[in-house]
Amino acid sequence: MAYNLQPLITILEGILDPQQTRWIVDENNPQLQSLLDKATSLQQVLDKSSLTKVDSLENQVREVAHEAEDIIESHMVDQMLSRSNCVRFTLSTPNLQQVTRDLDSVMEQVAKLVEMEKDKKMPQELDSAVEVEDKKMPSYSSSSSKSAVVGIDADLMQLKDRLTGTRKELEIVPIIGMGGVGKTTLARKLYEDPSIISHFEYARAWTTISQDYNMRQILLSLFRCIIGKEECDKDDNALKDMLYKSLYGRKYLIVLDDIWSTKFWDEIRTYFPDNNNGSRIVITTRESDIANYADSLSLHHQVQLLSMSESWNLLHQIVFGEEDCPRELEEIGQKIASACGGLPLAISVIGGLLSKSERLEDVWEKIGNNVIATIVEADDHCSSILSLSYNHLPNHLKPCFLYMGAFPEDYEIRGSRLVRLWVAEGFIKSNGKRSLEEEAEDCLKSLIERNLLLVRKYKKYGKPKSYGMHDLLRDLCIRKYDEDKFMYVKNGPKVMFSNPRRMSFDISNGMKDVNVSIESMSLTRSVICIGSKRDKLPSGVFLALRLVRVLDLMDMHLQEFPTEIFEFVNLRYLAVKCHSSIPRGISRLWKLQTLIGYCGFDVPFELWQLSELRNLKVYVFELLKDEEMNNSVLKKLQMISTTIVTKASTRDGFFKGIPNIKKLAVGDDFRSKTTEIDLSYLHQLEILTCNFIKTISFPNGSDCRSKVLFPCNIRKLEVNGCVINSGVMRTLCALHKLEVLTISACKFESQEETCGAEWEVADGDEFESEEETCDEEWEVVDGDVFCSLKFLCLEHLSLVRWIADKTNFPRLHHLCVDNCWYLEEIPSEIGEIPTLQLIELEYCRESAVASAKRIEEEQSENGNYDLILRITNTRP
Repeated sequence: MAYNLQPLITILEGILDPQQTRWIVDENNPQLQSLLDKATSLQQVLDKSSLTKVDSLENQVREVAHEAEDIIESHMVDQMLSRSNCVRFTLSTPNLQQVTRDLDSVMEQVAKLVEMEKDKKMPQELDSAVEVEDKKMPSYSSSSSKSAVVGIDADLMQLKDRLTGTRKELEIVPIIGMGGVGKTTLARKLYEDPSIISHFEYARAWTTISQDYNMRQILLSLFRCIIGKEECDKDDNALKDMLYKSLYGRKYLIVLDDIWSTKFWDEIRTYFPDNNNGSRIVITTRESDIANYADSLSLHHQVQLLSMSESWNLLHQIVFGEEDCPRELEEIGQKIASACGGLPLAISVIGGLLSKSERLEDVWEKIGNNVIATIVEADDHCSSILSLSYNHLPNHLKPCFLYMGAFPEDYEIRGSRLVRLWVAEGFIKSNGKRSLEEEAEDCLKSLIERNLLLVRKYKKYGKPKSYGMHDLLRDLCIRKYDEDKFMYVKNGPKVMFSNPRRMSFDISNGMKDVNVSIESMSLTRSVICIGSKRDKLPSGVFLALRLVRVLDLMDMHLQEFPTEIFEFVNLRYLAVKCHSSIPRGISRLWKLQTLIGYCGFDVPFELWQLSELRNLKVYVFELLKDEEMNNSVLKKLQMISTTIVTKASTRDGFFKGIPNIKKLAVGDDFRSKTTEIDLSYLHQLEILTCNFIKTISFPNGSDCRSKVLFPCNIRKLEVNGCVINSGVMRTLCALHKLEVLTISACKFESQEETCGAEWEVADGDEFESEEETCDEEWEVVDGDVFCSLKFLCLEHLSLVRWIADKTNFPRLHHLCVDNCWYLEEIPSEIGEIPTLQLIELEYCRESAVASAKRIEEEQSENGNYDLILRITNTRP
């Protein structure tokens, strides 16, 4: 419930920010400050407490927070539409006073509940391990489904090797994965394996922890396994001492199934002695941070979702056992298996249902038309298992998780888009030291570590690029929407809306038949359109969305930029794609944080008046003169994901106006009369792209080379279409934090050829065609060391020879060579880099491939079996 307060807190903090210049709030500062203090205090109490069964209170918190937002933002919008540059915030209404009183009432109720929670004793009797395991089985599981196990042979082999290995120290073996993926099943198979039983013949114990654990029952459960009886007459401290003594000096295996908190680990860890005899503790958990906490050096065993063939194999075993599947059911059966998304829990539930259904094609077709809904309706226990993960989330992560339900099944969304949406929604709380985007990226990472989001695609250098969610978890989000009124999601047309806070459309079928009531959307804050369609929103939508914060129309193809958007002065996030340019008037969107616009090439200069702008992604634009820019300083701007083509007269003025930029792309034009692009004072800049920085020609026929002056904190650099020489390489080596380097479509020249220049951009006409002979060489000289570089990508180069050794790239992890047709070989000493894990070649000539294979063979002969070689599409 506390997450409903954060957007209100964000609004109030923005108004009361002493550095903002939009509002004069001194008259109402006490009232607004009081409201902020109360909301913040209530949020802190709710975050720290573990209140349960307070649905009515949740509704009150949500309604009070929304009412306060509506009053304040309605007033702000009315004032801003009056077109005043600086507005006195004169807000003192009975409605807001009533909201404050309602908030006080909620705080009193929460305080009483917290006190009751402290006094309340909650003894819990945990069942034995076997009983708990039986309870976890879905209600529709047949006897065959209980024993059906698929796709874990390789996992068992790896884990048995770890449990029976030669390492003498006590080792923690974490098994992690999302709910229902089979962690407990895998651990149970391991625990009951004859070779494991023989290896730990004197002491094996299994206990299930769960979210609301009872330490006494856990200790008794362990004793039952180790000494064959319970010590019910002992207190907890005595039991812990007895546990330690019973394990001391013995080689033991302990399985702690379903751990949810580091607190439990702290309580019990010291009672497992390290006997230096090969003892092992296996833990299963949904959360990677718990595994890291238990032992940061332990290698996690991630249980993966089943493949398509494994899913069908498991479903076949559950439904048919040893029998053959009737031919007419095989295709629909495979479709049903695929729809389960590789989750064994889902396959077990649907398999149990099918095993009790008639084996008729039309019956199976009906089930296959909506597998996820069938699973949820067939077995509430399946949903409850997955709901545990949501219920255990900290309050600040709950809206971030729920937001994924806005996107269709199997939808992939880029992490950067999610982060910006969360920030615009007001979900992210700033600690004052880090940017909102950094805090949001931590939230994204946390959801991954909790196995609630899946990484769908990775960038070349190994970082996650896009994310998705299992369909059953998405269904959980949709059901939570009904409970919490978080968002309305519609996958098709003909909808009557009832004033939802947020709305998501799947526009694949068009928008023409959507019924929109202006009154029913007057408080809507977010509209997201998903699915590519050449269509437009009904005009009624634009009349209704006066308070909208997020308008994501990127998947729509609009003919004209909707100028009605300029009335949405509360807008923080705008993503739009249209054939026309962005017209003048955008400066009215004074709260805009993110602008993603594929809208022609002209960007009005008034864009730079948006002082709240944090992220910008448009087509190539040219800056105007400093006086026309009005010397704007955009202190909050973090990212410009487009090429800035600048005149020399505006470069310095503009770059000084974005002092906190972290991601930037720059280019140059050949009309410049200066040879420098000075970025040295952009101390926050970490990600930089340099595109086609031109050779400068002067009237006397001489030319000069452009120079880029880098800041010292560059972490990722992409160089496209430039001429590379030894001077450039020395400059890049001086970037001691550089971890990722991509050199694409560049030309390598000797220092003599470039007359001592640091940079030159190669005109397209200067590149030789594939039929011509080229003789480009890159020799990394002694002393040139990329001291932090982990990923190096060479792509679309005419490079023939590359001379380097292991000292030039001492920390390289991944080498990618793509479309380098002329490259004769990979330097042999590259293979001797101790950190190197992967060499990847695509569209390279056979001699280069052969050299990479030799490197792999040499490393194998030297005992290095970790180096991976990937080769695709070789060229003779």
